[in-house]
Amino acid sequence: MLFRQPEAPLAERVDDLLGRLTLPEKVAMLHQHQPAVDRLGIAAFRTGTEALHGLAWLGDATVFPQAVGLATSWNLELIGRVGTAVGTEVRGLHHKDPTRCGLNVWAPVVNPLRDPRWGRNEEGYAEDPLLTALAGDAYARGLAGDHPRVLRTAPTLKHFLGYSSETDRCTMSSNLSPRVLREYELPAFRGPIERGSAVAVMASYNLVNGRPAHVTPYLNDELRTWTDDEIFVVSDAYAPSNLADPQQQAWFPDHAESHAAALRAGIDSFTDADDRSEVTIERIDEAMRRGLVTEADIDRAVRRALTVRVRLGEFDPDEANPYANVSAEVINCAEHQELAREAARESITLLKSECCLLPLDPARHRTVAVVGPHAARNYTDWYSGSLPYSCTLRDGLAEIFGADRILHVEGVDRIALRLGDRYLAADADGVRLVGEVAGFDVFDWGGGVVTLRSTVNGKFLRAGAAGLVADSDGPSEWVVREMFRLDRRADGTVALRTHSSPGNTEPGSLTAQLDLGPRAARLRLETLVDGVADAADLAATADAVIVVAGNHPLVNGRETEDRADLKLPPAQDRLLREVYAANRNTALVLVSSYPYAVEWADVHLPAVLWMSHGGQELGHALTDVLTGRADPGGRLTQTWYRSACELPDLLDYDIITNDATYQYYRGTPLYPFGHGLSYATFDYSNLDVSHSSAAPGDTVTVTVWVTNTGSRPGSEVVQLYTHQQLSRVKQPLRQLRGFEKITLEPGQSSLVSFSLPVDELRFWDVTSNRFVVETARHKVMVGRSASDIRLTATLSVRGSRIGSRPALERPIAAVDHDEYSGITLVATGDPVRGEAVRAAEDGAWCCMAGLDLTGAREVAVGGDGPPVVLRLDDPYAGPALATVPPGEAGVRTATADGVHDLYLILDAGTRITEIRFSGTLAG
Repeated sequence: MLFRQPEAPLAERVDDLLGRLTLPEKVAMLHQHQPAVDRLGIAAFRTGTEALHGLAWLGDATVFPQAVGLATSWNLELIGRVGTAVGTEVRGLHHKDPTRCGLNVWAPVVNPLRDPRWGRNEEGYAEDPLLTALAGDAYARGLAGDHPRVLRTAPTLKHFLGYSSETDRCTMSSNLSPRVLREYELPAFRGPIERGSAVAVMASYNLVNGRPAHVTPYLNDELRTWTDDEIFVVSDAYAPSNLADPQQQAWFPDHAESHAAALRAGIDSFTDADDRSEVTIERIDEAMRRGLVTEADIDRAVRRALTVRVRLGEFDPDEANPYANVSAEVINCAEHQELAREAARESITLLKSECCLLPLDPARHRTVAVVGPHAARNYTDWYSGSLPYSCTLRDGLAEIFGADRILHVEGVDRIALRLGDRYLAADADGVRLVGEVAGFDVFDWGGGVVTLRSTVNGKFLRAGAAGLVADSDGPSEWVVREMFRLDRRADGTVALRTHSSPGNTEPGSLTAQLDLGPRAARLRLETLVDGVADAADLAATADAVIVVAGNHPLVNGRETEDRADLKLPPAQDRLLREVYAANRNTALVLVSSYPYAVEWADVHLPAVLWMSHGGQELGHALTDVLTGRADPGGRLTQTWYRSACELPDLLDYDIITNDATYQYYRGTPLYPFGHGLSYATFDYSNLDVSHSSAAPGDTVTVTVWVTNTGSRPGSEVVQLYTHQQLSRVKQPLRQLRGFEKITLEPGQSSLVSFSLPVDELRFWDVTSNRFVVETARHKVMVGRSASDIRLTATLSVRGSRIGSRPALERPIAAVDHDEYSGITLVATGDPVRGEAVRAAEDGAWCCMAGLDLTGAREVAVGGDGPPVVLRLDDPYAGPALATVPPGEAGVRTATADGVHDLYLILDAGTRITEIRFSGTLAG
């Protein structure tokens, strides 16, 4: 059989296998769980092994830093090695247990981190699309391997498209204007696809410009035009059912029609109904009976699935597959443990350092106090593997200083809840009232949400199926049942209630409460131990203090739940302030999935550091950096703001209009994109741009000398930015064009060189619907961060000059406007193609700037709703050109010569697709 011959061309092998399958066998392969075909000797195949920063959900495996932490290293070679290790562990477990561990891995996540409040912030890499694309490519290339024919694993990019918010994620629509779409969102996916490192993509839950992402034309019209290779597209879990679910998107009247549309739009694999593939099969069969899909549609999707399987070496003899004999012994091997330590160490970012507190010195700091909820515990997130072991910061420092010199308290309150003369007590058998004092340790995660650890048995309280029990090691499951609120009443009592994140409202999980009567019990809260006071007392006795604070990855900011603000949890904030008051030699280490607004700490503390949740080697890595055994290697991949007030609405994706991300933000951030300090100091000199002017197709070389002017070795990330100084449109204030991470000895210098293709200075021109490099001067900037620019130069670019937009040349799509107010982008009446503008309020408008109306005599507006007023040059006071009812019958006289800014004034609910002028073309 040709499909089993490794030397045969890939396409021929796939065609041979596809031709041997019956129609029912092919339909069955459209589901996530593809059944075996015994008559051909083909095994079952399942998509979707989670491998975001380690092999997840399948037992012990090496746990590397979260994705945002890996990217913070700015070390693409290191990210690639981590991907290689993870892919190797996937292969090892697959060899041992192919049923549980498949080779189609759902990683990396390349959604740009435009807003730090996104609940899944830790899954992405950066707010910059270039850095995101490069990090995603490096990780995917490691997962895929470098064999010319056989894939180690099949990486799947998540989540296409415009997905970076959890609030109503299955029903909200991401507003992606043509420029935001093509300059910000698509490039992060395009990089790994063009470079061939990723072979699959997952569609996202949300809608894009009013249409569900699972039927967006961008799958075929954009994604699949970037490469000649087959790109396998999988759905997200239960998203196919959402398309027709009246409680979700209800975009189609029934599931047969929705599945047919998704298949035609480019979805190749339906992740739906868990392992009940018969649900998908029945819907596709019904779609075929109704003539909504053809066998050719099914063949197209199955061909893509089979291409992945052939490339994975599934049908090759073992001797022709370089990964066939990778055993499970590679999982958590010594090499991977050391790599986990290196990756965590490289991700640690020194945000502030002064007053000679750091590095810690065992000879100078006889005792070190380590306090806070993260000081002696490493936390894992939803996409982590199971920790095979865990080295905490307390453990790591004890190895260097000796256990007797490391002082430790968690710094959390211990409380008792009293009802009358009895106390609430909890253990694995449940909750009861007892005569003696029993208590709970209170861990504050912000927003009034706490976890409670019982003093009876040291386990966390959980809302189980049979009621409240203390039998948990802490939050770890999809539905977190360890979250509680202590709601205070006016009479001084509290009600103990369970809390659930918005997307996890299973029956009972939101409203369950301690039921000691017809209503929630009126409990008296007694503080048995003031954890902050104890921590301050301990800190006062130490030579140095490290406060380790941050988030729990499964509480207040996770999949299904965005953050409401950027604040540190109140109890952690109080802990930090009072410990510092007791001992000024205090450093803050933030271990978190996202940025915090910690301006007080930046003003007062001598040192502030950040790292993502770092996996099993967090303690060793932090110890290496805190003691100066390693230089802090991290640089921020997100802007750290001083307050959430500086951010636009979380659901507004228009970064250009909203001045969002480092590219457009006009304020002064707490810590800028690219920021991070070294224990060494560096000098930049002799910036040189190889050409003073250049044109599209040219490549300019930018060089700069960097010197370590400090007294110790240090690492530096040299960053190249540009800014177009004159343009028809609003341009980024700064945009990353390249970077290089270097390590220098004291006094050592290095010449850093960047290649800058002029074609990369392009932007999307809505007047011509193409990328354009404009004639303009560009400021070339080199520095240590987006705000710490050390040297600048000027490059003159000889490009295009964008003139006026001809009104008579062709219809003008409404989405191709220049400015707007009060509008959203939506779908047209067609369920699978076309975009429109809709007014969200009366008086909304959009502007077509620089429109040449010479010769225009009549105008029509496509769409529906109340009449549209066309004004010239000003949306409120400009002369009215015409008032046009949208639709085929709406043609009005519109006589105005010359170039004008045309404003379309809309009433709420009006939807317009295009503007069409007719008349006499000049000349």
